[in-house]
Amino acid sequence: MSLNEITRPTVMEINIQNFKHNVEQIRKNILPITTIMPIMKANAYGTYLNTKLEVVNEFEIIGVATVDEGVNLRKLGFQKEIFILNQPAISELDKIIENNLIIGLSAKEFLTEIQKQKKQVKVHLEIETGMGRTGISFQDIRKWLEEIEKIPNVKVEGMYTHLSAPDIDKQYTKKQLETFKKAVEVVTCKIDKIKYIHALASNGIINVKEAGGNLVRPGLLLYGYPSQEGITEKLNLKPVATLKSKITFIKEVEKETSISYARTFVTKRKSKIATIPIGYADGLPRGLSNQGEVVIKGKKAPIVGMVCMDSIMVDVTDIKEVKVGDEVFIWDNDKITLDDIAHRCNTINYEMISTISQSVPRKFYK
Repeated sequence: MSLNEITRPTVMEINIQNFKHNVEQIRKNILPITTIMPIMKANAYGTYLNTKLEVVNEFEIIGVATVDEGVNLRKLGFQKEIFILNQPAISELDKIIENNLIIGLSAKEFLTEIQKQKKQVKVHLEIETGMGRTGISFQDIRKWLEEIEKIPNVKVEGMYTHLSAPDIDKQYTKKQLETFKKAVEVVTCKIDKIKYIHALASNGIINVKEAGGNLVRPGLLLYGYPSQEGITEKLNLKPVATLKSKITFIKEVEKETSISYARTFVTKRKSKIATIPIGYADGLPRGLSNQGEVVIKGKKAPIVGMVCMDSIMVDVTDIKEVKVGDEVFIWDNDKITLDDIAHRCNTINYEMISTISQSVPRKFYK
């Protein structure tokens, strides 16, 4: 959708230049790592930057979570490497081959299915080092290599692992990296041309000095929203997204007027209440009911009553000259940040930004 086609007052604005700035800041801090693989799963964490060919073409390899995300990148026109982070389902193998996608591999059943194919399948072996999710256990690596030797159409181009707690448990992370290093030694003794070895995602880039390979997988860090306080300033990151809307209705109500469903809020004074056209169907959490805020004319205004499916009500009594059509920031990265909203809802910034619905248009700026 082009800028001229967007008429809905509720919109997420995406600053492409800030994204490119963040890429360079991360690059400066991970030398001598040679490759950045941006993670663009969940529609690039809700920003939809994965739909901009000028953005994705800056990279030699892009990481996504699902096969369909990889297929969509191919349809967009991206012709370089695409890596599927998660173990795909067997039913997706034809799509993988057809679209020349690289997969994270850790399921024996999938390996067996590849053996039946005549076409080459490129893989990164996922090593389980302590995440407790998918992955090949260290003691099974040699058996895997023996099986792979029998399957000429499997091309092992990489190996990787997931660190579960690099931001909170240094000892556990150290143990994971030691296990991964041993796994790399075992694999590279059998396969001498491993193109990519990777262990660090956003939290690892921030907290781990040891590289763990020649590639890193920044995710939310690229979008200017680290999971730890102080990192934005340390890396000079710039948030790429703001979520905004406009006032569509204002009314004055008397004291003891109930607002929204279930009468969870009743005015304690004569009040001016504004309606904003964004609700939980758009990804705005109901957890902000009676405790969230928005920014109008540079001032914070409280959300009153329950968040509705398509709207919220805001008390604008103390904001002078407020009117229909005034701009409303759900987060502006200044007076209200993505982290502020996440904390109010007892969740993380990852969830907040990635779950803003497709019903909210994205506007892109350079």
